Amino acid sequence: MIRSMTGYGAASFVGEGVAYTVEIRTVNNRYLKLSVKLPEHLQFVGPRVEKLLRERIVRGTVSYALRAAGDSEVVAGRINTAVLQAYADQIAEVRLRDDRPTTVDLGSLTMLPGVYQPPDLNEADQERHREVVESLTREALAGLTAMRQEEGAVLRDDLLAHLGQLRTALETINAKAPTVADEYHERLRARVALLMKEGGFELEAEGLMREVAIFAERCDISEEISRLGSHIDQFDELCRGDGQAGRKLDFIAQELLREVNTIGAKANDAAIARSVLDMKALIDRMKEQVQNAE
Repeated sequence: MIRSMTGYGAASFVGEGVAYTVEIRTVNNRYLKLSVKLPEHLQFVGPRVEKLLRERIVRGTVSYALRAAGDSEVVAGRINTAVLQAYADQIAEVRLRDDRPTTVDLGSLTMLPGVYQPPDLNEADQERHREVVESLTREALAGLTAMRQEEGAVLRDDLLAHLGQLRTALETINAKAPTVADEYHERLRARVALLMKEGGFELEAEGLMREVAIFAERCDISEEISRLGSHIDQFDELCRGDGQAGRKLDFIAQELLREVNTIGAKANDAAIARSVLDMKALIDRMKEQVQNAE
């Protein structure tokens, strides 16, 4: 089943004085691009989080954010007062042009290197945090997947509707194609007859038939119609099947457009040209939608 690359999932948990929140947002991307933001004292769970994300998401830009807040000393960390004092002393010595002393903002100083030191977690604390984060990540991924599947169903139905119109247009072209050479033959015969009548000369039937045969060969689109029908069937099968179909759908959409362009260049018929324009517009819309399919 097609899944959209756009989605959102979240999960939260409060335990032992710590409130955890996980948020996952995804948007479309040709490849998989991960952005994982973790509190400094929980950086050790990063590899496990990335592994979980890669197991469930194949394509898209993924923004993962974990927040942990509370009054627990495990969350609070420690401020190196000696380093903070050294920064404050240096800034206090700075004078502005009018000889006014500078104002020291301790809150800003805590962002400087070496001031804030994340808490030291023992092995038991690390394992407890890891279990909580993994559980929340799975829960958020479940919500994200459900949303992506729901949007993917809408995307699939829209693609299939466009594909049905494309198939109808192809049937119109297929019915018209065999008559193109005959109509050209009739137009050419009438034109030649008029010229012979006005000019008083005759044209051998063999020469006329040779010209029609050359035209028929040049405007033959039977192979393109066959390939286009095959591509439509493949596209339909992928839309209705399981698995990650985004890249394949993108490739087939390009092949659809290639065949339609060839038909338009070879057919040399006004009615077929109108159908070709309609098909190109449909395929362009399909290509845009496929960009959001995982």
